[in-house]
Amino acid sequence: MTKATETGEKSNLHALTTVTQQEIVQTGHSLNPGIAFHPEALENIRVNMSAVERRNSSLKGRRTVKKQWQAAWLLKAISCIDLTTLSGDDTPGRVKRLCAKARNPVRQDLVEALGIQDLNLTTGAVCVYHEMVATAVDALAGTNIPVAAVSTGFPAGLSPFKLRVEEIKQSVAAGAREIDIVITRHHVLRQNWQALYDEVKTFKEACGPDVHLKAILATGELATLRNVAKASMVAMMAGADFIKTSTGKEKTNATLDFTLVMIRMIREYQAFTGYKVGYKPAGGISTAKDALAYQTLMKEELGNEWLQPHLFRFGASSLLADIERQLEHYVTGQYSAYNRHPIA
Repeated sequence: MTKATETGEKSNLHALTTVTQQEIVQTGHSLNPGIAFHPEALENIRVNMSAVERRNSSLKGRRTVKKQWQAAWLLKAISCIDLTTLSGDDTPGRVKRLCAKARNPVRQDLVEALGIQDLNLTTGAVCVYHEMVATAVDALAGTNIPVAAVSTGFPAGLSPFKLRVEEIKQSVAAGAREIDIVITRHHVLRQNWQALYDEVKTFKEACGPDVHLKAILATGELATLRNVAKASMVAMMAGADFIKTSTGKEKTNATLDFTLVMIRMIREYQAFTGYKVGYKPAGGISTAKDALAYQTLMKEELGNEWLQPHLFRFGASSLLADIERQLEHYVTGQYSAYNRHPIA
């Protein structure tokens, strides 16, 4: 008998997850059409670094969710993962294995022990280089799991502009339903907000009407939190459907401080325009504890809707393995080795 059954918690877990079953399934959302560039909206943006740090330090001092509630939150986190492989030695075989894991992110014996067969749980997307888009699209045929392609000269974003635009178009033609673009960092560092707006708007137009654009800001290279806030606002004005912290290749990737600044800009943008924009932290998020901290911040700052995959994603590769380990611990009371939870 499993630990979950012994404690009578399995049925509670199922109730918690099925309440939001329709939200766990991958859904689309109305694209952010963008607005005209409003430089005056940037003039009064300020960031109090000590207040940001104080706000986030409060998360660490709390007792996190436990037992069936933690398991339910972790199942939700799985549905928000952009399962990613962005290595120079990627092969079609590796991408196919990744897609197989995206289809069935939790081992079948754990699915049965948790009683969640009817959730048909999948990850939020699979994220690959353009070269692997067609392979991923074929491997995910028959599912509603979108393929996301990193683009525009990822990760540096310094290839010729026409080539960056053409790369987007080719990825869309190959079947990508989401495009993760990288911005030109020096536009931010030189405070050339008009140039940043024009760049992201051109990338959005290249995506076409039915493809989501995620704007990677490379927050670790933008020097200040104020720059992060302003770049977030400009990207959303230009039509970004998601704003994303990092490529995962910078020295500093996703942090709770960057996250707080960016999601408060999302809140400001919604108040200003009525449009909802998603958020994607990426890089360095590798444990279930990390995921719970980000989920808590999203819930507290933006509400339950931003815990759904159409407005929140994790850019991650190893996160899924640790979440699956935590779910096995919930079921059996024992931790297993990582090699029992391969992701590729």
